[in-house]
Amino acid sequence: MPKVAMVTGGNRGIGLGITTRLLDEGYAVAILATREEPAELMAELRERGEVVYVRGSISEHDDHQRYLDATLAQWGRVDVLVNNAGVAPAVRDDILVATPESYDRVMDINLRGPYFLTQLVARTMVERRGELTELPDEPVGTIVNVSSTSAVTVSTNRGEYCISKAGMAMSTQLWAARLAPEGIVVYEIRPGIIATDMTAGVKEKYDSFFAGGGAPIPRWGRPSDVGGAVAQLVAGQMPYSTGDVINVDGGMHIPTL
Repeated sequence: MPKVAMVTGGNRGIGLGITTRLLDEGYAVAILATREEPAELMAELRERGEVVYVRGSISEHDDHQRYLDATLAQWGRVDVLVNNAGVAPAVRDDILVATPESYDRVMDINLRGPYFLTQLVARTMVERRGELTELPDEPVGTIVNVSSTSAVTVSTNRGEYCISKAGMAMSTQLWAARLAPEGIVVYEIRPGIIATDMTAGVKEKYDSFFAGGGAPIPRWGRPSDVGGAVAQLVAGQMPYSTGDVINVDGGMHIPTL
């Protein structure tokens, strides 16, 4: 029986990079996504390994249970949760004019949804783990939150996004502290500028950023870069680490003069 990973938004962009890498590493993967199931993509993914697709939204609490139920019905276990699904504001408005509707949408998807899905999945991991008499040598479960360099980098034309990612960083610390005694480790991956459909509209801006030396590794990040980082974190090779932040940003986070 393969280990099982739940990857929200695992059908496109960074999420697809994570799904692909985990399948290649031998994991079974359950995807949650809002779009109709993409038949051609799923056929390609099934050539790599076992995968199921659940249509639903991370922002809808009822969809969380359907997603978990579908995962357990297929494989009877869950070992990894990757909270990847997220959105940018529909319009990049200055924070002086940004709307409550945009704020609420971004927060529901980027922060509130992952928080309560983590709660549900963590409870299930604990219940299915059984009683602990002592901490195991290897984690019994791993949760990875995909945030963003925007957790610590200001963009005044998408304040709700930055706040949601800063909240994800604190959420990681909270869950890491609470779940460590349960044998579950929690990590945050903080991508920088990754080539996806979310960043396609600002390609010229970021091309100039890299050309001007904005990152020590002067190229766009790829979804596979994030997928590789997730694969390392869920491998169980760091059982005495939790709450850590892994930057996948070409070194953008390094202060330079």
